[in-house]
Amino acid sequence: MAKAARGGARRPPPPARVRPRYRTIMAVDIEGSTSRTDPVKAELRRTLYRLLEEAFARAGIEERHREEFVDRGDGALVLVRPLDEVPKTLLLHPVVPILAELLAEHNTGPAPDPERDRRMRIRVVVHAGEVQSDGRGSFGEALDVAFRLLDCPEAKDALRAARAPLVLVVSEDIYQSIVRHGYEGIDARAYHPLVRLELTGRRHRGWLRDVPRPPRGGARPLG
Repeated sequence: MAKAARGGARRPPPPARVRPRYRTIMAVDIEGSTSRTDPVKAELRRTLYRLLEEAFARAGIEERHREEFVDRGDGALVLVRPLDEVPKTLLLHPVVPILAELLAEHNTGPAPDPERDRRMRIRVVVHAGEVQSDGRGSFGEALDVAFRLLDCPEAKDALRAARAPLVLVVSEDIYQSIVRHGYEGIDARAYHPLVRLELTGRRHRGWLRDVPRPPRGGARPLG
């Protein structure tokens, strides 16, 4: 038996220990990336990460406050650690307004040849909850909710109809715990119900906020 064990199939590794960690979740997705050529996609990705880095830095959210950006091909995922100096309100204001401003500046100028168009418009979702990690990546119901809200047809339609280069969707949890209280820079009246979805037997609602370009010289109080 011992010889068979040594020469036989390897035993499967023990299951990874999975522990939930609370994170504020922000995910972004570039509109129409599948219609772009690969060189243009590469440039859009570089631009997106540069603008995200700048928006977070200008909002005072340092690398030690968050995990490394997670690549999603045509977007990115940001997981912010639960620290007192980084409340969830900071993502709604000023991170998102700053990001909208940076996008608008990037998109300034006449429309180029469609095949070489480097202009970019994005959808953004903000949620929060328990996130799991198994050493290969992050997963869990909270992320499922965030990505379902980010990728829902209603959010895509809202961005197509918007003049702004960015639309923001927040989860019901974020709306009820943050938005409706009207913290500094967050106007609850600017949000409206966008979509209802069902996941693992629970209903979730997403709220939409168009984010217009702030005036020069600073980010307009949005949310």
